[in-house]
Amino acid sequence: MDMWPAFINASLESLPNAKKKVAFDKFHIAKYLGEVVDEVRCEEHKALMAEGCDDLKGSKYSWLYNPENMSRKQKLRFSTLRDSTLKTARAWAIKELAMSLWGYVSKTWALKGWRRWLSWAIRCRLKPIKKVAVMIKVHLWGILNAIILKVSNGPAEGLNSKIKMIKIRSRGFRNKERFANAIYFHLGGLDLYPQGLAR
Repeated sequence: MDMWPAFINASLESLPNAKKKVAFDKFHIAKYLGEVVDEVRCEEHKALMAEGCDDLKGSKYSWLYNPENMSRKQKLRFSTLRDSTLKTARAWAIKELAMSLWGYVSKTWALKGWRRWLSWAIRCRLKPIKKVAVMIKVHLWGILNAIILKVSNGPAEGLNSKIKMIKIRSRGFRNKERFANAIYFHLGGLDLYPQGLAR
């Protein structure tokens, strides 16, 4: 689930043994960390431009893009940025380490890994990263649940994205029943071919 306090409080009140069931998945942690890396980049870019340096110019999406999906040219440019002493490079490294911590199987080792990460994130002297680190520290119990239970909100988020696309393509619906019918039609996995017709 999302780390919105209202969701958490309602779950803790209504679910028996909720502290072992509620999980905050990788999707939301990645979203928060991606946003703070971009925030650090914006602040640093302004400071560098004031000094006449344009090292970060046009690099916004390089920091947000998965390096595995980059072209050779993009990888070369990004490796120079990544290996630099920029604050943004440090923020990106902190984010990438957090994303690598989701592969643990043991709760003990996962807890050790996240504690090491929290130590680095809190000492990094980057205010946006520190802010997210404090939030993660408060919600660490649910992050560990997501790692151990191997649950993710990804499929639900993907389905929600497809539903939003149906609404956008149709330019809206006059009533909820038609919207529901469009969702069933496009995402219901229905076999709409007439009987006896070979596909």
